[in-house]
Formats: sequence, C-alpha cells, structure tokens
Amino acid sequence: MALLKKPPVAVGAAALCFVGAASLLVLVIGDPRAGTPTGFAEVERPAPAPRPQISGAEVFGIDTLGAYRDLTAPGDVDAPGGEAVITLPGSAQILTGPVVRQVPAAPLPAAPIAGLSEPGPNGVLPVIAPDGRTPFAAYARPFAPDGRPRVALIVGGLGLNGPATRAAIDALPAEVTLSFVPYADGLQGWIDLARADGHEVLLELPMEPEDYPQNDTGPYTLLAGSDVDELDRRLSWLLGRASGYFGVSNYFGAAFIASDSGMTTFMQRLRARGLAFVDDGQARNRQGAYARASANRVVDEAQDAASILAALNALEATARTNGQALGTGYGFPITVATAVRWTQGLNDRGIQLAPASALAARSGVRRAS
Repeated sequence: MALLKKPPVAVGAAALCFVGAASLLVLVIGDPRAGTPTGFAEVERPAPAPRPQISGAEVFGIDTLGAYRDLTAPGDVDAPGGEAVITLPGSAQILTGPVVRQVPAAPLPAAPIAGLSEPGPNGVLPVIAPDGRTPFAAYARPFAPDGRPRVALIVGGLGLNGPATRAAIDALPAEVTLSFVPYADGLQGWIDLARADGHEVLLELPMEPEDYPQNDTGPYTLLAGSDVDELDRRLSWLLGRASGYFGVSNYFGAAFIASDSGMTTFMQRLRARGLAFVDDGQARNRQGAYARASANRVVDEAQDAASILAALNALEATARTNGQALGTGYGFPITVATAVRWTQGLNDRGIQLAPASALAARSGVRRAS
C-alpha cells in the first residue's frame, strides 16, 4: 500500500486498470463494429493504353519552323505550312517549310557480306576476304566524282534515341554518312535500316577524354593506359556489336588520341581488318588504318540554326578552296533539319555531296591473322 501512495506508481496502476477494463468490455459485448454491414469487391484495373509510336518525320514536324525565325527579319517567314526562301552570306539558301522525307536511294547490300566477317568472342568481326576484298570497299557507298568540289557530312550519335535516329535516316540525303553508337539497343537493325536507305555507316568508338572518368564514356571506352590485351578485348567487343560499317569514328578521345602506344595498336588493328578511321579533327596528325580522313570542322558546336548553317557554309567554302571538305555533327533535330535544307541547294551552287568514304585516303593493307 505504501508503494501505491507514490504518484508515479499510482498513475501507472490507474492506466493499467483502465486498459484491463476496456479489454474486458470488448470480450463481453464483442466487436463494436460487428453489426456494421460490410462488403468486398474485386477491382480490376484496366491495362494502360499503349502510347502511340512517334515516327521519324514527327521529330521535326511543323514546329521546326520556329527554329529558323531568327534568320530573317520579322514578317519574312510565312505562316506554318508555307515556305520561304532565305538567302544567306555565301549565296547559301535554306527553305523554312517542313522537313520532308527524302526519296529513298537504291539500297546498299545487306550486311554481312560473305567472306568479310569471322566469329568473335562477342559477335562477328570484320576481316579482309581471302580474295582481297575489304570491309572499307564493300560497305562504302559507291561514288563517282564529277570534277566539282566535294563536301561530305557525317551525322553521329545515332541509335540511342529511336525517333531522332529514324528521322536522320529518313530525312538526310543518302550521300550523308551516318555514325552509330555501339551501346545502342538493336544496333544491327538500325544499321540495316540506314543501309537500306542508301546511307553508308560508321561505328562510333568511345575513346578516353581528358576528364575521364568524371566524363564517363562507357564500360568499353578505349583507354590510353590499357595494355595491348585489354585494348584488344575492348576493341573486339565494340567491333563485334554489328556489321556493315566501312570504318569507325571517334567519340571524344583527346587522352586516347594523345597516347602513342594506344593509337599505334588501334591503327594497326583497323588496317589489318580493312577498316577506315574517320575522326572529328582531333586525330588529324595520326596516320594508319586501312584508310584515313579527318574532319575540317564540327558543324553543331553551337546548338542553334544560324550557327550550324554558318558552319556548313564555311565547310562549303573550304571545299571550294581545297577541292573537298568533311564535316561532322550529331543527330540533334536542329542539326539534321538544318543539314537537310542546306544540302538541298548544294548542286545548284556547284558542289557535289559525297559520302565520307570518298574523302578517305587509302593506304597499304596487312591482313588480319
């Protein structure tokens, strides 16, 4: 009893008595909700409606007209759906109407072509055929020079964005070379589609940038510090992702390109397999591979139509001066839309549009063992 006189103990005992009384009451009278009507029903959620597929042409659509408004004075562009011609410095012209699909060119032969591949650890690898045929010659788009200055354009970064990739394949002239990312899902299907539309194809290899690994270009990046076995392993994985490419291009790569040992091994492997190396201008002083070309400029370092068009016009001027010029860009909608309209007037301006392979200088060849 003396213990119960202490306030903390008394409070605890009172609470315990209250809980006990409430429990006893429930046991006596039952569940207070027992008389409440209840019911159960199975609810079936409808399956989500499938999202409509976006076609390649819809990536550009009519809204791309707005990208060109800054190239003219107010009021110079017709209403959406119309067409206006803009004359820019150097006599280059573009149309501001909607981008339309190019008339498909004759398809290039389906890959792989017999005799030009061998099994590899991760897929088929390109090889020089016993009769001397090379992947470079077999998969390049045929080209007949007509004596006029030649300009070539590579559009890269393709395969990761489906609608944008389809738009580039459909809208760009067949003479424009397309470069695909090896990490893309369904890569062979994209390459097959591009070749069926007449485009020759490059495989875009990730190479170590200066700020690697902060700028991570993927698990199979060609690294400057790799030994020969590791470089071969990564290169084998990349080259085995698909077939039908006449050569490879670089994605980033300042650090790798600066490596004498890495680039020497890399170029030797390409030469032995009959492949070209076409870079974005960073490797201009590096020789090797079966065939070589370096871009004169990247056309879309600034992502606006006026800047891209200015770069394309500069590329055209280089071709007039040197007889040929090569540019590279990425498959951004604004890049592709601007390039489509720029190429439409090249013939009238006395310039021949050529595939990139036509500008690659070939060297001797040593067959892969």
